[in-house]
Amino acid sequence: MGFLYLLLTLTLSSLFLFLAFVSFLILKLYTGKSIKDPNYPPVKGTVFHQLLYFNKLYGHEAEVARENPTYRLLAVDHSAIYTCDPGNIEHMLKTRFAHYTKGEYNQTIVRDVFGHGIFAVDGDKWRQQRKLASFEFSTRVLRDFSCSVFRRSAAKIVRKVLEFSESSEVFDMQDLLMRCTLDSIFRVGFGIELSCMEGSSKEGLAFMKAFDESTALTYWRYVDPFWKLKRILNIGSEATLKIYVKVIHDFVHQLIRRKRTLLASQKDSNNRQDILSRLLLESEKNPEEMNDKYLSDIILNFMIAGKDTSANTLSWFFYMLSKNPLIQEKVAQEVRDVVGLNHEANIDIFVANITDAALEKMHYLHAALTETLRLYPAVPIDGRHAEVDDILPDGFRVKKGDSINYMSYAMGRMPYIWGKDAEEYRPERWLNNGIFQPESPFKFVAFHAGPRICLGKDFAYRQMKIVAMALLCFFRFKLADETKM
Repeated sequence: MGFLYLLLTLTLSSLFLFLAFVSFLILKLYTGKSIKDPNYPPVKGTVFHQLLYFNKLYGHEAEVARENPTYRLLAVDHSAIYTCDPGNIEHMLKTRFAHYTKGEYNQTIVRDVFGHGIFAVDGDKWRQQRKLASFEFSTRVLRDFSCSVFRRSAAKIVRKVLEFSESSEVFDMQDLLMRCTLDSIFRVGFGIELSCMEGSSKEGLAFMKAFDESTALTYWRYVDPFWKLKRILNIGSEATLKIYVKVIHDFVHQLIRRKRTLLASQKDSNNRQDILSRLLLESEKNPEEMNDKYLSDIILNFMIAGKDTSANTLSWFFYMLSKNPLIQEKVAQEVRDVVGLNHEANIDIFVANITDAALEKMHYLHAALTETLRLYPAVPIDGRHAEVDDILPDGFRVKKGDSINYMSYAMGRMPYIWGKDAEEYRPERWLNNGIFQPESPFKFVAFHAGPRICLGKDFAYRQMKIVAMALLCFFRFKLADETKM
């Protein structure tokens, strides 16, 4: 009887604590948020509602944004503002750049994987890395070296698809593109052959899995209210993330040590074409600050920016071409017209003819890739932290401590931004007399905008265009199951 009484007491105590926690949470959510004040964006729920729509979150955000270009969700200690208004985006990413930062909230979430790399820092650390990255991306050495790598990777993926084609096999295009871009990024970033395409690097494949899973688990933190507690207790998704992060950092640190040893034995600095080699050369000027941990953070941020973004965009690109065969044929015809070769050409000869001049002439392909990014941006949502009270161009107020997020995915589907055919895949919207015409980066925000606009934009387009041109010269693509279109 005493045991039952004790059990009942413990149960009631636990229930009381749970109810007290829920009550405290509700109180924090709804207190001091100016919920009925029309000067602030309309409230469309709490951040916890995102869990209900997690599997279709971006589509849900687009539905809300059709009626409310700017709205907010309530969080425990702030409001999370969401906007599709290009004026608001220009305001926070350019006009008042200094007043909208990554913020400690975002930095804490991504730091385990991103460390103190360029995507996770503000202020002097960001400016230092931005200056360094800007210089590296502007060098002819990196441009020529990266294009050479992309051409070799394109030839490899053509031969791989040829194997599937000859055996009439269905294959996973996204997986193949992921391997292709990871091989390229590793060659450009570290100067080593990972050989993921051939599947011959067990160490590399383990790294790739850890890399992909850790980034996914990191973004899960944005909708998981208990991630900090799970990290402290080392349970669930946080325990898994910890294991993957160790795999990533051990792998990269080992590469850095190997590269240091290799370069120490090489007197000719002209051979230092990959980014890590060039960073190590720079670190010799400032060895205390640019230590192995710092170099690891920089290179991982470069990889995060370059690997998944290009592979995912190319995956959506071929998906959209499969759904729109006439557009696929237009791109393929442009490839033939510009390069002057067709599917009967030798693969190596064809990729060698994808010169800078040829890439510049591929206006329709550039438009088709840009249209893909409009509808399926590599970063569907991004945001900043308000350091001061402010008023947005659309008239809504922002409180210090609020987050403000711009919804790239939703923006691509808004008729009030792109017209009545916003949801239609139409590369021609980017062309004027056959010449590609860019839009404002605050309207087409796939590569960010303002002082933090993506330095690798041209780098990414070159990689995607080379791979797309090679594949579309030799093949036409269709979905394995067209009933799921």
